[in-house]
Amino acid sequence: MHTRELVELAAIVSAHGPVLVRGRGRVSACGIEQYWVASKCRLDRWYRALKALAPTPPGRPAARDGGPRSPAPVFPDALLEEILTGEVLARVWAAVLSAYDRRRGTQEAEPIVRSVLIGQLEARHRVLTLLVRATNINTAWAMRLNGLRRRCERWTDLLVGYLTGLEDVADFAVEPDRARDFAEDLRYRSNLAGGRQAWPLVLSSLRAAFRQGLTGESPNADLNGQIAASILACFPAELFDSTGLFRSLWLTRLTNMVGDTQGMLDSLVALERGDAPPAESTASRLAGRIRRAGW
Repeated sequence: MHTRELVELAAIVSAHGPVLVRGRGRVSACGIEQYWVASKCRLDRWYRALKALAPTPPGRPAARDGGPRSPAPVFPDALLEEILTGEVLARVWAAVLSAYDRRRGTQEAEPIVRSVLIGQLEARHRVLTLLVRATNINTAWAMRLNGLRRRCERWTDLLVGYLTGLEDVADFAVEPDRARDFAEDLRYRSNLAGGRQAWPLVLSSLRAAFRQGLTGESPNADLNGQIAASILACFPAELFDSTGLFRSLWLTRLTNMVGDTQGMLDSLVALERGDAPPAESTASRLAGRIRRAGW
């Protein structure tokens, strides 16, 4: 799955997030767990790749005396683009599940998505540090990558701003004040004549903004697909029936639903038999582990 599709998913999540937050149902425990696992696997891949690109520390010779010097590292565009654009979905999904938890007074989903977001921000910091310390960088290339970073930040704040009417989740934006300004502007436009078309125009503009300028393939397309499927598993199926882009992920979503249903059936059988009360949900156990570990 290409990284631009994850950006589009972030917009869809922002648009449909209020349904999840205000709904009476519960998000898929399997979906939350798989989101954490797939995201952590992708973070590990990113860290290993960035470590291999790290320049020689100051004061340490790049090569033995008299020996050939190592060539300057080639920075893979696809990797750096994937890290920068991945932050959009990480922030928006964290905002949605945090609003979901706060609305219910629980602490099940927010610690998990915050853990992933912290790892995402660390990867972004490593990318920027790498670019600052590296030598012989093409100026035009660096400006293009910096432009992508700024574009991702602006769109992130707009999408998070759309959710601030549910709960105060502006802290998940890059610039909280800008997110609140976007929220006020969206509310104003929605009250105008034809205001219902404001959000579809936003989605069209986002697709156009990321349609060009990105490389053809993403280095972690498999994990990108797993992350998208885990997020879709948390929403009602009818919300995405018309979104052809994500139809190929429905099999994974159905698998998550079967797993959740089986867990509920096991709990009911245990209660009928008079066995011990069922253990806490997988999401609750994972959230507890994350809080204790300080991730």
